[in-house]
Amino acid sequence: MVTENIIIHVKNLRKEFETVKRGHGFLAAVNSLFNPKKVKKKALKGISFDIKEGEIVGLLGPNGAGKSTCLKALSGLLWPDSGTVNILGYVPWKERVKYVKNIGVVFGQKTTLFWDLPAIDTYHLNKDLYEMDNKEYEQQVHMLIKKLNAKDIVKSPVRDLSLGERMRCEVIQSLLHKPKLVFLDEPTIGLDIISKEKLREFILDVNKKEKTTFIVTTHDMQDIEKLCKRVIIINHGTIVYDGLLEKIKKKFAKDKHLEVKLSEKAKPFKFKGCKVLNATDYELKLELDTRKAKVKDLIGYLMEHFDVADIIVSDPPIEEIIAEIFQKKGTTL
Repeated sequence: MVTENIIIHVKNLRKEFETVKRGHGFLAAVNSLFNPKKVKKKALKGISFDIKEGEIVGLLGPNGAGKSTCLKALSGLLWPDSGTVNILGYVPWKERVKYVKNIGVVFGQKTTLFWDLPAIDTYHLNKDLYEMDNKEYEQQVHMLIKKLNAKDIVKSPVRDLSLGERMRCEVIQSLLHKPKLVFLDEPTIGLDIISKEKLREFILDVNKKEKTTFIVTTHDMQDIEKLCKRVIIINHGTIVYDGLLEKIKKKFAKDKHLEVKLSEKAKPFKFKGCKVLNATDYELKLELDTRKAKVKDLIGYLMEHFDVADIIVSDPPIEEIIAEIFQKKGTTL
């Protein structure tokens, strides 16, 4: 049984693929036709996790880690070899018709809109597919179009839209029927900085008001930092981390970055445990290994030996922290 408030329950999910391995060149290609060398790859090695209603969870992993296979199973597109998945009371791949009425999907690289029609036409079709009454549909579509500033773009053929414009239309479609769960795959791809920020704010607003649960996969770590308190990191078919984003930042951020602005030209710099990332006449960008020296000692050294105008201390970018976790092959942290 699924515990109250837990809308996604995954237990020991496994999936194995069989592929044909071949060498390079024409002869190798011909040989593989008559004597195929089959190789089995374990995409998922018994992963388990629960997600509660109203959570925004980042699902992260490098290419080939098993992330896409997991998403396909959760969305009902793929039958796993074994394991249990219960989402909103449904087994996604067995009860797909009923299940999809409760979810929304946005795939950054693949459109779910009709290419030659304006997005608004697809919305009208979905209204009937999801059996929405006219009043409910009109209120929802107008609200979403207004929030995402898409009044004009939804009336143009999808093929004429930029990637960023299409992504806004995709998000509208995914939320049109007020789903309880939404899968967002690269939701801000193609958007400029301002549009990205507005979309993130919109997602947070929907999450807060409607208690909509979101699973976000992206290579833009700003999306993760802005949207997700919790992340699930998959590597080599296993979950290597499942928990708070802030916790892994504290655990793995052993280095500190310092931006030092100077009033006079910089002199030669050397400090134990510290390396210079970049240097100009009036600015130093430094990285300090906090296992070898303390931040306060470095600041004291800088204040004593340089004419310091300003110092900014920060953690390393989240990309560096995630990359470090990816290197831990199949080991749970």
